[in-house]
Amino acid sequence: MILEFEAAFPEHLDELVRIRIAAMRDSLTRVGRFDPHRAKERFESGFNPEYTRFINFGGLRVGFVVVKPEEDGLRLDHLYIEPDYQGRGIGGKVLQTIFSTADQLGLPTSVTALRDSDSNSFCQSHGFKYQDETEWDINYIRMPSTH
Repeated sequence: MILEFEAAFPEHLDELVRIRIAAMRDSLTRVGRFDPHRAKERFESGFNPEYTRFINFGGLRVGFVVVKPEEDGLRLDHLYIEPDYQGRGIGGKVLQTIFSTADQLGLPTSVTALRDSDSNSFCQSHGFKYQDETEWDINYIRMPSTH
């Protein structure tokens, strides 16, 4: 599987929000928190194109990823795949790329998943370990590989 990463720019904000809402709709609906306006506001408030990359597969934009450097590691802030492309290994392949960078730098990678969303099992199956939780979210961490 060949994935390509494409820089995102401020003019892509609407497309990024659309992908985010499409990818999260089922999980947010399941927990009674689906609100497209709120989802847009939350994303826009933290949007930084410097760390945002589209995920391209077969010449199509099928998702995006945001990885931000933090003082003590890398923060996987967003990873969204269009619903029609979920379950094909694309997200796992993106994580391999992130983990390769984190391992080379000797840094942990952290991520937060919405409670009761499918992203929890995805995170756990790719090596993230439970760290703590809040009312709505579960925080995970993956320590760098030492090989």
